[in-house]
Amino acid sequence: MSQIGRKIINIPDNVNIVNENNNVCIKGNLGELTYQFDKEMKIDISDDGILVSRPSDQKRYKELHGLTRSLINNMIIGVSDGYTKILTLVGTGYTADASKGNFLVLNVGFSHPVYVQKPEGLSIETPETTKIVVKGIDKQLVGQFSARVREIRKPEPYKGKGIRYKDEHVRKKAGKTVGGGAA
Repeated sequence: MSQIGRKIINIPDNVNIVNENNNVCIKGNLGELTYQFDKEMKIDISDDGILVSRPSDQKRYKELHGLTRSLINNMIIGVSDGYTKILTLVGTGYTADASKGNFLVLNVGFSHPVYVQKPEGLSIETPETTKIVVKGIDKQLVGQFSARVREIRKPEPYKGKGIRYKDEHVRKKAGKTVGGGAA
């Protein structure tokens, strides 16, 4: 049996869950998330928590078992606490500005500023010019937007310049050796 899938999901006091034909709607103090899960998976909501079970031991259901449990757990955490990703800009003159309407403006070494449209359901802040804070209730949306911003200028391995996650470690390579020519 799935090690993750058989764990019971605890429900916080401020979260309300409705399951209609595996269309799970979760409401919390930060917002509401809805997701349609596979019809074959059994989602039992009780006072103790939520238990996800599968109809048989076929490979397809084994794959869906842990996934369904993880998605429901992520939805509960999202509507109660929320998710945050912090990106830092490393490089001379690299700046970010989220105050320009519905866009995040990045100056990351190109000849022009890069405009990234903010998706619905996310809040993007720039407390410093070299720091971007992405917040939201949907874990997938927060991670996808953060990855999209990072993709604009990935950290390069020689000087480490670029956009990186807050706790990301960039392995640096040694550059060319200078002046070691033998005659």
